[in-house]
Amino acid sequence: MTDAQPLYDLAPLARLMLLGVLIALGPLVWVWLRNRNSTPLKRLQALTVLTLFLTFDLVLFGAFTRLTDSGLGCPDWPGCYGSASPVGARAEITAAQEAMPTGPVTHGKAWVEMVHRYLATGVGVLIIVITVSSWVQRRQARQQGVAEPPLSPWWSTFTLFWVCLQGAFGALTVTMKLFPAIVTLHLIGGLVLLALLCVQAVRHAHWAQGRVAERVTPALRQGLVWATVLVSVQIVLGGWVSTNYAVLACTSFPTCQDSWWPAMDFAQGFQVWRKLGLLQDGSHISFAGLTAIHYVHRLMAYVVLAALLALVWRMRTAAVLPVQARWLLALSLAQLATGLSNVVLGWPLAAAVLHTGGAAAMVVVLTWALASSRAATAPQEESQAPSRASRRVSA
Repeated sequence: MTDAQPLYDLAPLARLMLLGVLIALGPLVWVWLRNRNSTPLKRLQALTVLTLFLTFDLVLFGAFTRLTDSGLGCPDWPGCYGSASPVGARAEITAAQEAMPTGPVTHGKAWVEMVHRYLATGVGVLIIVITVSSWVQRRQARQQGVAEPPLSPWWSTFTLFWVCLQGAFGALTVTMKLFPAIVTLHLIGGLVLLALLCVQAVRHAHWAQGRVAERVTPALRQGLVWATVLVSVQIVLGGWVSTNYAVLACTSFPTCQDSWWPAMDFAQGFQVWRKLGLLQDGSHISFAGLTAIHYVHRLMAYVVLAALLALVWRMRTAAVLPVQARWLLALSLAQLATGLSNVVLGWPLAAAVLHTGGAAAMVVVLTWALASSRAATAPQEESQAPSRASRRVSA
């Protein structure tokens, strides 16, 4: 059944887009009702924060979709067997499920996959609204001769481009049958989208409150940057573990397969462009290759955990960014706990989803810290900061 189904069927596209608009109406109405007496910039800030929250939820649901093997619940894109919902594809799904009861296509998996697409479409509509609002506010500010919004509308425009790119990777995830490199890139793209929205939310909040970025020492600023780089690398490695189903290659801790250095094949494990479970020559990836994928992620985890704890200690010692420091500490410990649970408890679904959620939250907190700070480069900035803040408030 799945082989006979065209990979791309655009027939339900208009209905899916209409459904995305309907889903987005809920958050839009909620923002308007709560901020109807506020300024347009305040409403834009509220919408950006809410979209950030919903995008975080979307990343979590994407992890749930992947971890429940629902990524091919509908084997075509953007609909399900050419329909806008599994209801219209009931006969096709039933036939596929009867042919393979534990296969990739079942009624439950089809609904999980389509709900993920519906939510993604709704988030896309919200980002379109943010983009249009940003350009309208900039135009109105120039016409009225008042201060322009704190961020160029090109930020939201690039975010819109990025969410469209995410949609393309989502389509490729299905049509390329869970190709590991594509699935990993799709995960990375979702986290980049979170970072883009977080920067906009923080800058809007600072403007509304008349605040400027907190000055930190250049060393601490570099520490934030390097921590972000290390976490990003670790997330890529974690995505590679998950998309290759290599979590259970090691089921003990701190050793792996009763060894501190188990048999590993790094050439196989990190052969990037290949089908799921196979190598480029068509042979199956070996257990040693899967072990290499898992163990590199584990070794990198030690480095990242040490770096984050050192960063938190420096932030608390310097008495800067206290809220972000507490979040980083809590998330570091939570990631350690969920990562260990994945290994020793046999990859339970709740721990696996929470582990992805912790990684996404860490990206948001680190982006929040970076967007809320800047390196202090000159002593005279201390005396100039209040006047800059007052000019922003008066503007």
